[in-house]
Amino acid sequence: MEKELIVHKDPKSPISEVFRTLRTNMQFINIKKDLQTILVTSTFPGEGKSWISSNLAISFAQAGKNVVLIDSDMRKGRQNEIFEVFRKPGLSNYLSTIGIDESINKKSEISKCVQKTEIENLYVITAGNIPPNPSELLMSDRIKELLEELKESFDLIIIDGTPCDLVTDSLILAKMVDSTIVVAAHKSTKKDKLKKVVESIKSVGGKSVGVILNKVPISAKKYEETYYYGSKK
Repeated sequence: MEKELIVHKDPKSPISEVFRTLRTNMQFINIKKDLQTILVTSTFPGEGKSWISSNLAISFAQAGKNVVLIDSDMRKGRQNEIFEVFRKPGLSNYLSTIGIDESINKKSEISKCVQKTEIENLYVITAGNIPPNPSELLMSDRIKELLEELKESFDLIIIDGTPCDLVTDSLILAKMVDSTIVVAAHKSTKKDKLKKVVESIKSVGGKSVGVILNKVPISAKKYEETYYYGSKK
């Protein structure tokens, strides 16, 4: 957990400062927009989207925002491991109603899936049980209802999505959120693949698509010049 949640465990580190800079950049870029929902995705596994998602969420929480992080990777989600919380009930349970009492109202259903982390102002909805049909679940009306309900209680909703090059889950979510971040890995992500993902997100109606370059092997003092969140219009 210490290495995963570096912004929390080592707030004075150069990397933590990078996340604060990223947070500020995002706020400036979206200053005229109501930025309340952010999707974090990538082209393929291993580029660091879950690490970016969790530390970005911490950064906003440290700034006083009431934040909920949703793990929408119902196949291989690991936010429960990162924050050391229970995996279920989580998103798949809420969307499928399996393991959730449907006789209670929606707010109560959601509250059963929202877990408090050890970080002030930060909550998490884990991926839940592994379902046979994650994409179909994300296409249901319940995901839209979930986001609308969460907007009433939280300042910011960050969604840790699936890699776009493998499944359609993140593309389904991209058209529902205010902004999408695509995480790319230094010397791993192919430019043509990244371009294809950005174009795919735009084609489904995704707004304010930005890119974060991760895993750059340079000195600490250079991190701020290389990590960025740039709007791709």
